[in-house]
Amino acid sequence: MNKIISKEHFSEKVFKLVVEAPLIAKSRKAGHFVIVRVGEKGERMPLTIAEADPVKGTITLVVQEVGLSSTRLCELNEGDYITDVVGPLGKATHIENFGTVVCAGGGVGVAPMLPIVQALKAAGNRVITVLAGRSKELIILEKEMRESSDEVIIMTDDGSYGKKGLVTAGVEEVILREKVDKCFAIGPAIMMKFVCLLTKKYDIPTDVSLNTIMVDGTGMCGACRITVGGKTKFVCVDGPEFDGHQVDFDEMLKRMGAFRDIEREEIHKLDPVDPHVCEVTKSQDDRTAPWREALRKSMKPKERTAIPRVKMNELDPEYRSHSRKEEVNLGLNEEQALTEAKRCLDCANPSCMEGCPVGINIPGFIKNIERGEFLEAARVLKKTSALPAVCGRVCPQEKQCESKCIHLKMGHEAVAIGYLERFAADYERESGQISTPELAPKNGVKVAVVGSGPAGLSFAGDMAKMGYDVTVFEALHEIGGVLKYGIPEFRLPNKIVDVEIENLSKMGVEFVKDCIIGKTVSVEDLQAEGYKGVFVASGAGLPNFMNIPGENSINIMSSNEYLTRVNLMDAASEDSDTPVTFGKRVIVVGGGNTAMDSVRTARRLGAERAIIVYRRSEAEMPARIEEVKHAKEEGVEFMTLHNPLEYIADEQGRVKQVVLQKMELGEPDASGRRSPVAIPGATVTLDIDMAIVSVGVSPNPIVPNSIPGLELGRKGTIAVNDDMQSSIPAIYAGGDIVRGGATVILAMGDGRRAAAAMDKQLRGAV
Repeated sequence: MNKIISKEHFSEKVFKLVVEAPLIAKSRKAGHFVIVRVGEKGERMPLTIAEADPVKGTITLVVQEVGLSSTRLCELNEGDYITDVVGPLGKATHIENFGTVVCAGGGVGVAPMLPIVQALKAAGNRVITVLAGRSKELIILEKEMRESSDEVIIMTDDGSYGKKGLVTAGVEEVILREKVDKCFAIGPAIMMKFVCLLTKKYDIPTDVSLNTIMVDGTGMCGACRITVGGKTKFVCVDGPEFDGHQVDFDEMLKRMGAFRDIEREEIHKLDPVDPHVCEVTKSQDDRTAPWREALRKSMKPKERTAIPRVKMNELDPEYRSHSRKEEVNLGLNEEQALTEAKRCLDCANPSCMEGCPVGINIPGFIKNIERGEFLEAARVLKKTSALPAVCGRVCPQEKQCESKCIHLKMGHEAVAIGYLERFAADYERESGQISTPELAPKNGVKVAVVGSGPAGLSFAGDMAKMGYDVTVFEALHEIGGVLKYGIPEFRLPNKIVDVEIENLSKMGVEFVKDCIIGKTVSVEDLQAEGYKGVFVASGAGLPNFMNIPGENSINIMSSNEYLTRVNLMDAASEDSDTPVTFGKRVIVVGGGNTAMDSVRTARRLGAERAIIVYRRSEAEMPARIEEVKHAKEEGVEFMTLHNPLEYIADEQGRVKQVVLQKMELGEPDASGRRSPVAIPGATVTLDIDMAIVSVGVSPNPIVPNSIPGLELGRKGTIAVNDDMQSSIPAIYAGGDIVRGGATVILAMGDGRRAAAAMDKQLRGAV
């Protein structure tokens, strides 16, 4: 038996396992593979060795959950034992100085490509590596590849990282610009087929590494046979690498599907049924569960796509424009939620999940809604999201999960994922049956969180689930960060945030208010008190201004100040001691969600004219479409393609006018939006009595400047690696303190990523 020394979650269903195997590590060469078996009744699986350390006696395997056996392997954890690891098997890669070599790796095929790239570089080749995946999250081992390649080209299907396109586009880009002497391709069979078709056109020799069905792996059974150059070859002994131009890929693809139907049945073994347990309690988010299959068969896809998207119930625009604390969106009723859930096609490869930074099992919770298991839908959400009721209200789903919905490709509106997420979370809260996620046993390790916004709360929730003692330090007198001070109650009621925070408290998370890390106590103080890890999520609380004449006049303030006064301090209430200006002619400069929150708040505080001034057109506005719609319905005016040049004050120093420069759109800038260009001599002057500046924020410097040796980014953000780890190993960071201003859901994604990485780092101390 072979012990798993470490386990790392690379990306969606992809894991890196470092396994104790001293003899294999000593003999392994690039291209070799092993046969792995999990359990006495387990299947034998071929896995290419990604790395080997002869000194430590370990090999590295990269595994993707696909069927029963690979899923069983991925369920093992550090310290567990694999029943059998046999190898090294197959022929080693033929390495020589070919000249210029292109190495194309797709998906988990990048892992076995790594030792080949390293060996090719060591042999003196010019190595150009093309890495491909569906999205940024599925690009693995980039850092290691860059260390051994002369150039790395990244290709993603959705364009979320590198260049948009398939791996073949990256390979052809190189071929067209310089002479290529050799190509290696490893990845899905269909990918290798099309790479070979491309390189054959240019007469470039190409080797592929095949991973077919195997049993023994020694040439005894012949299950791995393929046709190469018209002859039968065994992948296990003749390969796994072959001349790709000679491989019959069509035949191979058919053979690889030989047991697909059986594998679908076998996957149920992962979820054994107790005959005394009601089926409803079984595998509530598993697509292969019988109830999910029955739901899919209950309606034809055409019937599902014919259902129109649900319309959110809303307060009357005229009424709500004078109601500061009543939520605009009223939520779906049960009938609406059930109908909308039926629109979900329960895709085998749900693209919607690729758009979710926290990895919510979107079809899993939606299908539970469809069958009426609303509480179970909430439990599925809470497996990966610490704040489902918040996300269901304020996340820009139309730019994330819903933008990936298959309905859009079919010419229909996306499934209302956000509305359904809110419905499930609200139903659980209103039922009084609020569940707490399953918690690991306490491990006695203390970790600190700086800031209680979405990044900090998400991190705290995940660390609590893993058994850590978590303490969140908040500088303000209320827990919630931007969720409390930045987002108005007509969009996100405080009671919703409070319930989510209370749920974290039930999980054992402790909260300390009125404590400024870097002032009240230092990070060194925390470490002296026994905190083994610190996650900095202090946000971007430093507002930006435009630095134009008159900008410091009275009644010109930032959105941060305005919203904090109204939201956190409740300044608009008669019994509040905190003052706020009730402007009658108000402009808000900016086009993001914070600008919309500010202008809609001004309208509710009695503004007769509440105007958005934005230097680009409405099409370039970063605000959510729904927020713009609501603002217009509430009487907000929009002056797009205008930009403030100067503010003019009266004798008391109070702003009375603003001079606006008329703009037109030029070429796209770095953000992809068309740049605003001033029209010479074209200005307009408006009478105003209040201006709110909402042109972005910068990281608050208190925490970063209080930590000696902490590396900062160009704009004062904390510099982190892909694991959200800073230049000081025990300190991680995420959210706006890293990004400089982003959405709630992206901040939550940072928190989850940091928690997973810190857990891995601290395990040795547990």
